[in-house]
Amino acid sequence: MQQLRDIANSRNLLWNLTLRELRSKYRRSVLGWSWSMLNPLAQMAIYTFVFGVLFGAQAPVGDPSGITTYGLYLLTGLIPWGFFSLVCGVGLQSILSNTTLVRKVAFARESLVISQVLFCSVQFSIEMTLVCIALTLAGSFILPWLPVTILLMILLAIFAMGVALVLSVSAVFFRDLPYLWTIINQLWFFATPVIYDPHTFDGKVPDAVHAVLYWNPTAVFIRSFRATTYNGRSPNWNDVIVLAIAATSSLIIGLATFNKLKRRLAEEL
Repeated sequence: MQQLRDIANSRNLLWNLTLRELRSKYRRSVLGWSWSMLNPLAQMAIYTFVFGVLFGAQAPVGDPSGITTYGLYLLTGLIPWGFFSLVCGVGLQSILSNTTLVRKVAFARESLVISQVLFCSVQFSIEMTLVCIALTLAGSFILPWLPVTILLMILLAIFAMGVALVLSVSAVFFRDLPYLWTIINQLWFFATPVIYDPHTFDGKVPDAVHAVLYWNPTAVFIRSFRATTYNGRSPNWNDVIVLAIAATSSLIIGLATFNKLKRRLAEEL
C-alpha cells in the first residue's frame, strides 16, 4: 500500500514525464505522429509480401465479417504486439536513461516506467482507432465490440507495465539484459500468432509447442483482439478471464520486484 501511495503522491511528476515524452516524440520530424502508423504499415507491407506473396499464406475468413485480406489480418496482430514490445523496450531503459534524476531526487521511481506506458498508450490508441476505421470500411461489424476492445487495450497495458517494471529495475543490476531482451523479444514474437494462424499447426507440432503458440499471454491477447476487430464478434470470455488474471499477476509481480530492488538503485547507478 505504501508503494501505491508513493506513486499517487508523485502524480504531478508522472504527468510531466508523460507530457515530456509526448512532446519530444517525433520532434522536428516532417511527418510527426504519422510515423506511429507508418511503421506498422511498413511492417505489414513487408510481411504481406514475404509470407502472403512469396509463401502464399492466406488469412482465415473473418467470422462473421467475411474479411479475407491478409494485410488487415496482419495489422490486427501487429498493432497490439507492437505496443507490448514498445512498452517493454522503453520501459527497460527508463531508469538507465534517467540516472541523474534517480540519484538526486526523491520520488517514486515507478513513475519513470508508468509514464512510458501512458505515453505508449496514446500512440496505441491512435493506431487502434485507425485500424478499427479500416476494418469497418472493409465490412467488419466492430462498433458493438468497441467497449470490449478498449477493455483488452487496458488489460494489455497493465500486463505490459508489469513486465516493464521487472525489466527496468533488473537492467540496472544486469547490464546485459537489454541485449538479452532483444533475443527474447524476437523469440516471443514468433511464439505469438501475429503473422500466422495458430490453427495452421494443429496436429503438426508437439502438444507442448502448440500450447505455447496458443496459450502464452500475448497469443491470447492477439486472439481476442482479432475476435473483436477482424472478425467483428465477441471474444471467448474464458480468454478474457485468463487475460485479466495474467494482467493482474504481471502487475503484482512487477510492483513487488521493483519495490524489493529500488532501494539499491541509486548506489548501483
